[in-house]
Amino acid sequence: MKQAERQTRSTLMKMFHERGLHPRSDLGQNFLIDLNLIDCLVHEADLGPRDVALEIGTGTGGLTMHLADRAAAVVSVEVDHRVYALAQHALAHLSNVTLLNCDALRNKNCLSPALLEAVEAQLAAGPDRRLKLVANLPYCIATPVISNLVATDLSWETMVVTIQWELAERIQAKPSSEHYGALSVWLQSQCDVKVLRKLDPAVFWPRPKVESAIVQLLPALDRREQIGDRQSFHDFVRRVFQQRRKFLRSVLVRMYRDTMTREQIIERLEPFAFKEGIRADELDVATLVALARIMPQSNFSKSA
Repeated sequence: MKQAERQTRSTLMKMFHERGLHPRSDLGQNFLIDLNLIDCLVHEADLGPRDVALEIGTGTGGLTMHLADRAAAVVSVEVDHRVYALAQHALAHLSNVTLLNCDALRNKNCLSPALLEAVEAQLAAGPDRRLKLVANLPYCIATPVISNLVATDLSWETMVVTIQWELAERIQAKPSSEHYGALSVWLQSQCDVKVLRKLDPAVFWPRPKVESAIVQLLPALDRREQIGDRQSFHDFVRRVFQQRRKFLRSVLVRMYRDTMTREQIIERLEPFAFKEGIRADELDVATLVALARIMPQSNFSKSA
């Protein structure tokens, strides 16, 4: 753990300078340098000998060492081959760390097969193993990483991550607020979301131009079971929020115009007793789940 504690702002700057490297803003390389906050991430994740810690954005391996000290195994992913080499050197002595040099995402809708394979292998390596995402997530991929992990069939126990403050506002937003949207509904329909701390840019090197947050997501299995076909629900929510300023009834008529008449849509909406002119962003999560369940599954008009 001594090595991890040395990864402060001055040592990181020296490390990069000696190798002629510069952090890449396009990859969201803002390294967490406040050791108390690193301890906070690890503490809130409550890691133990049954846990597999997934880290997206290894960086130079500072947080990874802390994870490896407490978890049964760590799967850590770094896309930048230059920084990967630094982490590889720092973590070489840790036998319970699987370090991957790849993109964490296959595409915006799916996690990397290499990542999933490594995680599944570690989960299968011991009885009662549990998956926990613990990471200083790069801003540029934080949304798809969180969303896609929720979409998998992996039985994850918790996510404790640093993300951009604006994203933290979105994932915990309530109906009729400016940040409430498809992501809010998708995550809240399956998770309990809690903002643990708001972070000043000064706790990172280089300093980002925006504030950040440590957030925790816990699975809400009872709510998830109410959804039914999760892929269809995801598609439904995304489409109704693409036209969030339009009246809900008009949006649905357009979405299903290839398979349902306007009168059939209106008939299906009657039990909800919606007020005239209601929009999707005025509906709470439970209502959107119930509405999606009574509509044809993923049977949308191509022009919607």
